[in-house]
Amino acid sequence: MVFELSAMPRLPAAAGFGAARPERQLSHLVDTTMLFAPRSGGVKRYLLAKRAWLASRHPEMRHTMVVPGAASRDNGRGLVTIAAARLPFGDGYRWPASTEKWARRLVRLRPDLIEAGDPYGPGHAALEAGERLGAPVVGFCHSDPAALAKLHLGEWAEPPVRRRWARLYRRFDQVVAPSRHIAERLADAGVPNVAVRPLGVDTELFRPEAADREGLRRELGLGANERLLVFAGRPAKEKNIDVLLGAVDRLGPGWRLLLIAAGAGAKPQPNAIFLDYVRDPRQVARLLASCDAFVHANHQEPFGLVALEAMACGLPMVGVASGGIAEIVDRSFGELAARATPEAMAEAIEGLFQRDLEQLGRNARAKAEACFGWSAAFEGLFELYRELVETGRVSAPEPQTLRWAAQ
Repeated sequence: MVFELSAMPRLPAAAGFGAARPERQLSHLVDTTMLFAPRSGGVKRYLLAKRAWLASRHPEMRHTMVVPGAASRDNGRGLVTIAAARLPFGDGYRWPASTEKWARRLVRLRPDLIEAGDPYGPGHAALEAGERLGAPVVGFCHSDPAALAKLHLGEWAEPPVRRRWARLYRRFDQVVAPSRHIAERLADAGVPNVAVRPLGVDTELFRPEAADREGLRRELGLGANERLLVFAGRPAKEKNIDVLLGAVDRLGPGWRLLLIAAGAGAKPQPNAIFLDYVRDPRQVARLLASCDAFVHANHQEPFGLVALEAMACGLPMVGVASGGIAEIVDRSFGELAARATPEAMAEAIEGLFQRDLEQLGRNARAKAEACFGWSAAFEGLFELYRELVETGRVSAPEPQTLRWAAQ
């Protein structure tokens, strides 16, 4: 895994580009990120949901996604790929080699606003292009590279990565965080102008009616009385899959854990079921809605989009009392383990199942509908975009911006 965030060489000013145009309107939005691959998760789902919402609500607005690919091409429908080499063992992710080439491609698109979805090459290129165009650049902070560096490389790696991370995000005109957890990490690192805008979920696709409980249990060979827990996500160290496996092992007979994609490389055990990556979101909805409860052991999760999808499917939930998941899960539909350990998770899961699961499921669905629909998420984000494009600044977030986290 690569954590290099150092500054890239600055590009010379391009002829014809200077200061921001007066009274600019948001008519062309560009999203750019390297976190877009055949099996990538939350960032890709967020961008595709944004595209669908724009097509429905603002068909007059042009939206372009600039992402890595096997070759450089423009499909003519708002997807531009830039040739980039595949990362070894990177599950399809690609690493842009030339920030200059990336920035020049962004400049040619002439957007009114650029949103960068990562702090790597595309993030640097977005800043360079925005400076040359006089266009504002938003940095959406989907991850915490400093925490990942500490997890994968050791404590020594966190401070230098944190400094580079903060230095980059201080350059953006506006920084957006999906949770208070990430916003506080940024603020602690000295990054100003951070607005919290939670992600959302397609409540029409992810819904309790997607369930096929009897059919799934037949497919998995489960008995009618076995309790089925589920987690879906990348097979990454920070997901703490070993904690989930340890928890279900402690729970003993009658409990099963279904891991969708996340179990790759994990040691098999009789009470765990491993499924490969599921590309069709309708099938993901069916799997989630057919289980008894959703479990999530990452104590530093930036947000947890799959948790929203489980909520929308009407699943009670167990998470850990820290990170972004702790801002989503409350007692109305779930439990929070005190620590990310098998013992604490097993205790929280047992506590959940002593409650009225059907009522908890109804509460989960109600909260997903009330607080986390994509429409509400994007309306708040586009209000921020428009203010930034039209005035060059964003007003201080109102207290209600964070109200979702306490509901």
